[in-house]
Amino acid sequence: MPGVPVLMYHSISDRPTRGTAGLAVRTGAFAEQMALLADAGFMPVPFSALYAPERPGKPVVLTFDDGYADFHEHALPVLERHGFAATVFVTTGWVADAGADAAGRPLDRTLAWGQVREAAAHGIEIGAHSHSHPQLDQLPDGALRDELARSKGLLEDRLGAPVETMAYPYGYSSARVRRAVRAAGYGTACAVANRLSPASGDARRYDALAIPRLTVRASTSLAAFARVADGRGIAAAYLKDRALTKGYAAVRRTRHAVRRAPGRAGGGA
Repeated sequence: MPGVPVLMYHSISDRPTRGTAGLAVRTGAFAEQMALLADAGFMPVPFSALYAPERPGKPVVLTFDDGYADFHEHALPVLERHGFAATVFVTTGWVADAGADAAGRPLDRTLAWGQVREAAAHGIEIGAHSHSHPQLDQLPDGALRDELARSKGLLEDRLGAPVETMAYPYGYSSARVRRAVRAAGYGTACAVANRLSPASGDARRYDALAIPRLTVRASTSLAAFARVADGRGIAAAYLKDRALTKGYAAVRRTRHAVRRAPGRAGGGA
């Protein structure tokens, strides 16, 4: 296989909200996808173990962004049935019982801290997804550092374990953001990009803080899912996504440069 599929999920729900509908995978479809991976001999590994020496012969990585409550309700039982590892990237300000730490506006019901700890106790890797889910590449330096440090600190305090991996909200990052991520103490991070992550022999050529993932959507058929997991037809499947991502990246770089220009309100670090 030319590379490793790192799959990106969000909500697993039959009744998604308007905000999550496009990316929400129905519970039955998710169960079918996991059964397909099991039947095909895939062995899911945590995101942080993507390039571990003891990695299995046919690895796949299952990631879930935002920390929605339906992960605990619908995804976790299916994963446990197959003995599958996974990684959940939690937006700490969105946690249901965040209290005084609440920040941002979650798009659906989210995990409570007890459920985050329970998932971790069941072998699910917990990573950070920022504190308030902003567009990190548009933040001034101080706010960027706070988002990264606060989410990491809250997770480590609540879990009693180090948190060294994260996912960028919306998949947006930049060289400046990745430098801040490294300085905050994260060793690995993932974007979107809709490409296979590199095979282990080619990993040294890639940035560990910009590992690509493959989006699984509400519209992803089981046949399309099988092709993507096998690394077949990915360029064609995500052609539109890649074009939009490339174009929007240029827009975002320009937007941030304008905001930082002298005399602009909100610019600077």
